[in-house]
Amino acid sequence: MLTGLAWLALEAKSLESAREFYAERLGLTVRERGDRELVFTAGDTDLVVRRPDGLPRGGLHTHYAFSIPDAEYDEWWTRLDDDYDLEEAQFGPTRSLYLYDPDGNCVELGQQDVAGPGIDGLFEVVLEVAALERSRAFYEDLGFEPVDEGHGRKRVRLQGPMALELWEPQLGIADARGGVHVDLGFETADPEAALAAVDDRIRSLERETDEAVVVRDPDGHFVTFVST
Repeated sequence: MLTGLAWLALEAKSLESAREFYAERLGLTVRERGDRELVFTAGDTDLVVRRPDGLPRGGLHTHYAFSIPDAEYDEWWTRLDDDYDLEEAQFGPTRSLYLYDPDGNCVELGQQDVAGPGIDGLFEVVLEVAALERSRAFYEDLGFEPVDEGHGRKRVRLQGPMALELWEPQLGIADARGGVHVDLGFETADPEAALAAVDDRIRSLERETDEAVVVRDPDGHFVTFVST
């Protein structure tokens, strides 16, 4: 049903600080620049950083993961280690490093099967939810499938066009937290069908056109279904 992650939006107090971090330190290209937001290109996904002066806001303390080529991992560690308090985690044969952006979002750079060079996509987003089963049912109705559940911790990892983790309030690796009032955009061939799959579970219907449907999920996250 959902075929790709179109964007992830984060909240930023200073667009210039966000630009310095994401463009100069992480090498992302600025695709659009406005008074309220910047749009960076991360593979096929846009990373939006947005000032908190309207709706939808971007996400606060959002943990998410960029894809980097396997062979570049050590280079990225060397590049960032002097200026950031990096943490590392091993997931089977792959490694990820973690650092924080100027607004307290936990940014993961993880080894993935991507071409690069540099950051080449966004493969995971973590949302904070109030009731795990309620939110899990919402995203499963959109075609996400569970692949891992936290043992004794109320969290679930779902796989769809990217990995989506749902966490009841808790701390993860590098003291990461799930994002609140996150704004996600998903590509789909049929926005109306996506709406129909969850219309009895949404908090609100924000906008409905031929090209896009915007809803708020049970926890208030903005979710847009964009026609491809």
